[in-house]
Amino acid sequence: MTDTEAQQLKSLGLAVIDTELDAISALRDRIDNTFVEACQYLLHCQGRIIVIGMGKSGHIAGKIASTLASTGSPAFFVHPGEASHGDLGMVTDKDVVLALSNSGETSEILTILPIIKRLGVPLVAMTGKPHSTIAQSASAHLDVSAEKEACPLGLAPTSSTTTALVMGDALAIALLEARGFTAEDFALSHPGGHLGRRLLLHVNDIMHTGNAIPKVSDNALISDALIEMTNKGLGMTAIMTDDGNIAGIFTDGDLRRVLAQTINVHTSSISEVMTSDCKTGQASMLAAEVLELMQRHKINGLLITDEQQQLVGAINMHDLLRAGVV
Repeated sequence: MTDTEAQQLKSLGLAVIDTELDAISALRDRIDNTFVEACQYLLHCQGRIIVIGMGKSGHIAGKIASTLASTGSPAFFVHPGEASHGDLGMVTDKDVVLALSNSGETSEILTILPIIKRLGVPLVAMTGKPHSTIAQSASAHLDVSAEKEACPLGLAPTSSTTTALVMGDALAIALLEARGFTAEDFALSHPGGHLGRRLLLHVNDIMHTGNAIPKVSDNALISDALIEMTNKGLGMTAIMTDDGNIAGIFTDGDLRRVLAQTINVHTSSISEVMTSDCKTGQASMLAAEVLELMQRHKINGLLITDEQQQLVGAINMHDLLRAGVV
């Protein structure tokens, strides 16, 4: 490929972006009282938001339904072609229909308009033709028209699908804010995602407990502590007093420092080399909070205590990695 051909491809790509940016910018003036009215219909919906659309508009409708559902507005996509063959039975009189059609004359949607009207279900329409049949039949109409498609032939839906997607996002986020939807709410609907793990997973879900906690007496020798660390495999061990309190911690890092000195690990007490002023976490903390604590203090292992500061667990960076928190 010549430099000229490469530059031409770049120019075409930039032209598409510029065209679609212009289409999106035009939406700013359409966030008006009609947009507020559409939001109110969706916000006051006692059932679910039924999103419909055909072809490319159907793909956008599916994404909008997914975004609404994951941000606190129960919604799902219904194919309008299937709707006229039974799927319309999903729609109840407590629902709201959100219909997408660039032309505003999509035959599959026009076919089911009388049923929607008979149910008394509010219809929010997003079309590129404010005077179309679907737009005129709507309880609230949002103009998502684009002056021109990014396709040089003016045929492939490009700018028009982008404007519809952006308007759908505007609706979803406006509703999110109006409902007081929080990051924790988002995590509850995304338990398998990274955000869900960060916001829902607590330390007591993944920490090592009971006999899996590495610990030795403060009277133990360094060699005893090394055996415990090897057996438990966490790269550390808690050092405990006779009355069951935490005296300190000994880690792989501490071991490296000991080996750099002339200390006999078979005759020296662990209390001589342990870190007595050690950081601890609580079992009730979020795993993400513990991760931040460990990163801030540059440590790879942490002892976990209960509200009475008694040792109840241990956790290291590998545990957080396995849990997907990092």
